[in-house]
Order: sequence, then structure tokens, then C-alpha cells
Amino acid sequence: VATNVEEHARDCAESCEYFYCAPAGGGGNGTGTGGGGGSASVGITSYSMGAVPPEDFAGDFNFPLDLIKVTTEPLFSAAESAGVVAGAEAEGISQNEYQSGKYKLGGDWLKNLPDTLRWFNRRLEDSFFPLMRQLFPEVVKDESVLRAHSVSLLKYNSSHPRTDVHVDNGILAMTLAMTPADEYVGGGTFFEHMGKDVLEMDVGHGTFRPGSVRHGGHRVSGGTRYILGAFLLIEDKVEHVRRLKNRGALLRQEGDFEGAVTHFRWALEINPRCTTCLKDWAEVLHTQKRYAEATVKIRQTLHLLEGKDSDALFILGLLLSEQGDDEGSIAAYRRSVSMNAEDAVLCYNLGVKLGTRGDGVGEREMYSMATSIDPTTGLAWLNWGTSLAEAGDLDAAEAKFLAATHHGDAATKPKAAINLSLVYKARARKLAGGRDLEGAAVSVTEAGRQLESARAWVESAGALSGGDDPEGDAYYADLFGKLRLETYQFAGGIHS
Repeated sequence: VATNVEEHARDCAESCEYFYCAPAGGGGNGTGTGGGGGSASVGITSYSMGAVPPEDFAGDFNFPLDLIKVTTEPLFSAAESAGVVAGAEAEGISQNEYQSGKYKLGGDWLKNLPDTLRWFNRRLEDSFFPLMRQLFPEVVKDESVLRAHSVSLLKYNSSHPRTDVHVDNGILAMTLAMTPADEYVGGGTFFEHMGKDVLEMDVGHGTFRPGSVRHGGHRVSGGTRYILGAFLLIEDKVEHVRRLKNRGALLRQEGDFEGAVTHFRWALEINPRCTTCLKDWAEVLHTQKRYAEATVKIRQTLHLLEGKDSDALFILGLLLSEQGDDEGSIAAYRRSVSMNAEDAVLCYNLGVKLGTRGDGVGEREMYSMATSIDPTTGLAWLNWGTSLAEAGDLDAAEAKFLAATHHGDAATKPKAAINLSLVYKARARKLAGGRDLEGAAVSVTEAGRQLESARAWVESAGALSGGDDPEGDAYYADLFGKLRLETYQFAGGIHS
């Protein structure tokens, strides 16, 4: 707890080095609209944040939890926003990108964009902080306690289309729309507990909410969309739950599972309904192969959230699979896909499960979804090709295996090449049976070429030979040797 207090004080002090901090005892002369009638006149539509209150200061918020606040009129004009974006582009924002969860985003921190930072600070003083005080009186006594941190201008387009579903690292957060809605296709904010509906905002509008509500940036498929996102601290309120949970997550990454669980337990003593604490604890137990205990934790999470958490459902699917409950695992994955169908790993895992059960059509549908979401999901291409080959469609299988050789990792590409050699060898046999020896020679030569492209990997994996896992390195290492011999014998027969 003492460490939390110290970290909070440092973060708040650093915030004031970059971002506007109102004088003690109140705020500035904020109007809430930048000189247009006062923040009290700003129209707001409120939405529920779901079944669980914010992770910190949960007792300060009363049900119904209508804590997602969306403006019904702009806080600033389209012309003003265009000037801010133009200034950021002049400062080089278009050349920058960084990783956010599973996705890459364009954009940059406002600390690196001086002109944008100056605009944001002016707006904190005259608009955003006064509005936050009015929207969240449960925890904000006046503007002087608000601290902006982790503020960024994000750029979405077809190559940087979305974020994953996540929670934010602050008690409060804001999202500001910086691009007119007619300049892009898609976009908006997806709140998982609200189903498939997406909250859209035109330029100048804002969403203000607790940071712990699960949400994500919805896919942009055309044009360019800029949004400004900011997390907020409250100077006189230390977020003990969030800080304990974050420190536990870091200890988990470092392999200190006992220390991680201790921190999660402390956080849950403060707030027994901290669902991310329960999920992180379940993941520790999963790593330790304590699957039954992990399942208890993840079911607790889903009970609190009324089943509305695609990540928790995904973890439940993994845990049930490890315990041999394939039907339960498939059911959990299906529920997760129904909530968040843009998770490539989830779709791939469900495809594997459906294939194991013998549902080839469902299996291939999931691989199609996975590769559509993320074309670099090499294993999905590989398994899709295998499923098609088993169904007798070698031409379609060839295309998927070729995609796997382009998009797979260092282990997937050679496996795809070995599968391609099987396709080409089968084609060569068919052509030879039809007396098309020239075509057969071309196909068997290509089979040999694919095998040679996999040779270096096979030689490095040769010590693993003897396995029978149809997706494992050992299986492919053994298959390579047999297939290489058969291919060259067949080639010799054709040429003779």
C-alpha cells in the first residue's frame, strides 16, 4: 500500500510537468465548451458500464452504473480539430506506430507532439476538466485533483484498423473524435457488454467513462480516423486495486507466480469483484497446470460479468480443453466468438476443436475467419489446407498451403512446404496415370523443390524424430524422410 501511495504521487507529479493541472481548491475559468455556453449546457447520453462497478472506489458508485457518458453535441468544431490533426501530421505522427495488444496502431504520445499538447492543455482547462468534474461527482471533488497521463493521438486506417478489447490504465478515461465521420468507413468504440452495437462519434464529440470498462476501437476499413485518448488519475485518491493488480501482472510475466498471486489476493481483499484480478489469477493457475482451480476463478469472473467477457470465455475454453472436456471447450469458444468474432487466435482454436470433433465445415469456416482477421496466422492457413486435402480438394488445399509458406513463422513455413510436396506428388501420380508424363514431371519436380526448401528446418528438427503428433515437429521430420525418398523414386521412374 505504501508503494502504491509513492507511485501515485510520482505519477501525479509527472503529469503536471506535461499536462494542465488546475490550481488547488477548484479549477480554472472553464466553460466546458471552449467559450460556448458552459459545460452544464453540453448534452450527454449515459450508458451502463455493465454489471460490475469500477475496480477502484467501487463503493462510491451506485447502481444503475450509467457511467459511460457520450456527448450529444460537439465540444469543439471540425475546423479546430482539422487544425490539430494537421499540426500533428506536420510533427510526423504519420510515420510513427507502436504495438497495442495484438494490433499495431498509428499515432504517438502527446508528449512527443508539442503543438497538439498545447491545444490539449488549453482544452483541459476550459472544457474537459470542468466537464469531468460534473460527470463524475462521486470521485472528483473539483478540477484541481484531476491528472491527465498516458495521452495519445491515434491513427486508424486499413493497415492499422483497430485495437483489441481491453481496459484502460486509469480510474477515468476520455476518447475524443478528431475526424469527421464521412472521412472513414467503420470505426467507433465497441463496449463488449453492450453486444454488437458500436458507439459512433462524429468529430468534436467525446466519450468519458471509467477506465475499467472493457472496450476496443472498432475496425476502420477505409479512410483515416484520428482519435485522442487520455487516462486520468485523481490526485487525492490512490487506485490501490489497479496498482496491486498491475504489479501482480508484472510479477507473473517475470515468473514470480507466488508474488503475483499475493498481489491479486490483496487487490481482491479491497474489491472482491475485481474481475481482472480473478482472470489474471486464473492465468497463473493455468500456467502452473492447476486447471481445476483456474476454472473456478474464471467461472467466478464470468458469473460477476454475467458471461460478458470474451477473454474469460476464451480462457475457459483453453482450461476445459486441457481437462478433456471438448464439448464444454467448444461451447465456451463459440460464446466467445459470438461476442468478439475478430480474435484470430480464438477462431483458430475453435477451428482446431471442431476439426478434432469431425466438423470439417465448421473447422474450415473458423480458419477462414482467423486468416481474414489476421492474414499472418500461419497455422490457420496450414490447418485449413490440411482439412481441404483430407476432404479431397487438393487444388484449394494448394492455395492455403502456399499462403502458409508466405505468412507462417519459421516452423510453419516448412510444414506447409512438406504438405505442398504431398499435393504435388499426388497430382503427379494422377497425371502419370493419365499418360501425361510431361505434366507429371513438372509436378514431381515441384514436389522435390518444396521438400528441399524445408530441408534445413527438418535437419534442425531431426533429433525430434519418432513423434506421431500430426501437427508436431517430430511428425514432419519423419514424414520428410519418407516423402523425399518416395518423391525421388517416382521422379526417376517418370524420367526413365
